[in-house]
Amino acid sequence: MRILIDATPVLLPSVGIKTYLYYWIQHLWQQARNEQILTFPRLDKLTALNHQRSILTPAQTFPKLALLHLANRAPMLSRWIIGRADVFHVSNQIRNFPKKIKLTATIYDLTCRLMPELHTAANIRADESLAKNILQKADGLIAISENTRADAIRLLDLDPERVQVIYPGVPEVYFGAQPTPAERPYVLYVGTVEPRKNVDTLLDAWQGFRLRHDFDLVIVGSSGWGSAKTMTRLLSRPQGVRYLGYVPEDELPGLTAGATAFLYPSLYEGFGFPVAQAMAAGVPVITSNTSCLPEVAGEGALLVDPRSPAEIQAALEKLLTSQTLRDQLRTAGTARARQYRWDACARQSLEFFRRLG
Repeated sequence: MRILIDATPVLLPSVGIKTYLYYWIQHLWQQARNEQILTFPRLDKLTALNHQRSILTPAQTFPKLALLHLANRAPMLSRWIIGRADVFHVSNQIRNFPKKIKLTATIYDLTCRLMPELHTAANIRADESLAKNILQKADGLIAISENTRADAIRLLDLDPERVQVIYPGVPEVYFGAQPTPAERPYVLYVGTVEPRKNVDTLLDAWQGFRLRHDFDLVIVGSSGWGSAKTMTRLLSRPQGVRYLGYVPEDELPGLTAGATAFLYPSLYEGFGFPVAQAMAAGVPVITSNTSCLPEVAGEGALLVDPRSPAEIQAALEKLLTSQTLRDQLRTAGTARARQYRWDACARQSLEFFRRLG
């Protein structure tokens, strides 16, 4: 079986989807038996993951993106450009699909449907196009959590038989990661600075937190859309807050492992990679009681209303004043994170493709 994966997001600035595709493709290559795992555009290997730019050089990236543009503008050429395959697993970058080929896709989240005010108009249009041209027509779909599957079935009126949950994984380097030395204990947040990630409420909670003089709040992540107000607050250097901006992927495990606690009050997630990675690194987690986050965290986190600074403060104080609670969450979180392994994700995905064949 020839399985073609649309890999164009790894050539673009991206975070969650890029992380998923990067590790998923690597492990599909490793786990494949009689299958050929191909990518569009063609990639012979994956270089270091960087969320701010393509994983290839500009000279390598531009011709490959030109092929995408040509395939989208010239339907008659799409079969030749994309190539022959039995299954085409697509992203929302592709507009034209060859006929007589099984179509599949991954459903990451439904935030554009549930919270359109937290997205750009371009994102909403792309999401509508994805639903109409791909999700409604696909022969099979992968959802990255049970919550995402349920939302997709409810909001898009999809046939439940066509949607299978396959959890993503956590990079192995997070398990047993060694803490990066730090001058002061800190609470960590990792994620893009944009409205959905709810960083302003996090800052509000920290400003009134009784123990903020004993810990730093370390915030990691690039600025996203709609972040001007939040970035102004971060760059003004609030007391006890350290904004590090984008941190390279290979530095994140040690930075994560060194945190006393991990705080992630996102309003909605499809899976929540930062939460799973923090649990794998043995860090007690506080996260939202919304979307997939209770499902992913299980007993490995304290859950709060992400819109309530008071609840976030109370959870922080409870966690940071109790070594027993931190130890309990550390043990439960590490055990929970072991359920999210990329080799298992790849094996289940290959079985998914074989059933379609």
